[in-house]
Amino acid sequence: MPEAPEVEALAPFLRERLRGHEVVGVDLVEGRALKTRARPLDELIGRRVTAVTRFGKHIDLDLDGVHLALGFGRAGWATWQDAGAAAVDSTAAVIARIAFDHGILGITDAGEWLSVQLHVVDAADEVPAVAKLGPDAADPAFSREMLVTALGGRRKQLKALLQEQETLAGIGNAYSDEILFAARLDPTAHAASLSADEITRLHAALHDTLTAAVLARRGVPIAEQKAAKVAAMQVHGRTGEPCPGCAGVVEDIPGTKGGGQWCPACQSSSA
Repeated sequence: MPEAPEVEALAPFLRERLRGHEVVGVDLVEGRALKTRARPLDELIGRRVTAVTRFGKHIDLDLDGVHLALGFGRAGWATWQDAGAAAVDSTAAVIARIAFDHGILGITDAGEWLSVQLHVVDAADEVPAVAKLGPDAADPAFSREMLVTALGGRRKQLKALLQEQETLAGIGNAYSDEILFAARLDPTAHAASLSADEITRLHAALHDTLTAAVLARRGVPIAEQKAAKVAAMQVHGRTGEPCPGCAGVVEDIPGTKGGGQWCPACQSSSA
């Protein structure tokens, strides 16, 4: 799943290539991905991109006041093909193609089920998933006080809460594992159980993990973003490997069916 650091890298890539360029054609390959049936992609034809903005894990293209909102879901991403260049080689299914006067923007989905969403709207916040986003966890201005408000003393497991977009925008499955590992916190612990010191550690881990990831993804070709993300993981996806922080072994988080990883030796409440 692309998360804030990868989408933050995608935004300037698209901004550099698309701003000022005109849409000359559209091809909706998978009709189920378009959630605004009364507003087809044809509305984009003849319009020029004026801005590209990230909202959490979403990208918004402003085309002279009409917006194309891209929600990448579980396994969506984007490809770019310069005019006259060979077609982009991708193992992911193409969901839509937006042809510009100088190349083609492709939207893909590599998941077992369709999760990419496209919306043609007049403003980004007309998209329900964007309208309900909480504060951006990757924003350098995200403070400890904002984290305290987000946690709200809730009896919800930390891993699930970090992935809740209404609470903190931009974090998904992988970075929730990495953040909690950096903070040395049990992913199954409830937010309400955190001490003042643990909240401070969590805030520092949020800031440091996401800031480092944003910087690391910057400039990486969009076709290589997924591989770069996977290679950088400390615990996520590394079941059975030695913990990089102690003498323990990385294990699957109980109840995640292998979807999340942690080190019980240095993250459990008794560690």
